[in-house]
Amino acid sequence: MIHCEGLVKIYKTDDLEVVALQGLNLTVEDGELMAIIGNSGSGKSTLLNTLGGLDRPSAGQVKVGPWDLLKITEEELVQYKRETVGFIWQNNARNLLPYLTALENVEMPMMLSGKVDRAYAKQLLEWVGLKERMHNKLHQLSGGEQQRVAIAISLSNRPKLLLADEPTGSVDTATSDLIMGIFRTLNRELGITIVIVTHDMSLASKVDRVVAIRDGLTSTEFIKRNPNISDGGEIEQKSSRSLNQVHEAYVVVDRVGRLQVPKEYLTALGIKDKASMEFDGERIIISSPKSLGGNSHEQ
Repeated sequence: MIHCEGLVKIYKTDDLEVVALQGLNLTVEDGELMAIIGNSGSGKSTLLNTLGGLDRPSAGQVKVGPWDLLKITEEELVQYKRETVGFIWQNNARNLLPYLTALENVEMPMMLSGKVDRAYAKQLLEWVGLKERMHNKLHQLSGGEQQRVAIAISLSNRPKLLLADEPTGSVDTATSDLIMGIFRTLNRELGITIVIVTHDMSLASKVDRVVAIRDGLTSTEFIKRNPNISDGGEIEQKSSRSLNQVHEAYVVVDRVGRLQVPKEYLTALGIKDKASMEFDGERIIISSPKSLGGNSHEQ
């Protein structure tokens, strides 16, 4: 569904140039439910905005389904955003019109594309648990209910890809668990590909694959050790566990062999800008340069 290779995004002003993505590589399979994590400024929201057609990539490759987002025209971009991708923001007010009911909000994107389907709009609100609230206006809905309306809106034009930027950032833990359950159901029942950007480790631990971004590059990938555990299993319930306890961590190696060693490892070894590297036939051993004096430390 998604293939990024050497993806670069540069923001320019008259006196400033910021490289938000520095050659990022990422592949997401069709029908996958996965999460992207990273510190503030790592580039994760820029990546999501690029995949959503909200930002234009500067260089590299970025393809979503049959669409090449580097070469797409403005007219094609409108079609892409209407038909292929759905977007959920942390601030659900960006998705909602306050003077309309929940049902009318879900129907609005359908009206803009000329394909109003009230039965499907009602079905979406039922899927997100708002069957009894669909005729309520926004001021009659809680923040969590409004966020669920936003999820229904993002699916109104039957997108193949759903992008969620901190979808549980403004709701409580119980609502966060409910929203994650909705994502799992949609992924399982509709086969929709879902990419969630989050800083919430408990949320990230509930998907099979997590990709960490650092300094505009993919750095580490976490694969669930037992992906066959049911959604209601023990691992899913213990959100206090760290990501490493639930998933196996892998350092991502790009096509030319570059990898990002976690900063805490380098700090522990006293490595700054150079490292010694040896291959013993089975392992690659990274250590502090011997020329610096003292005992070297192996990773």
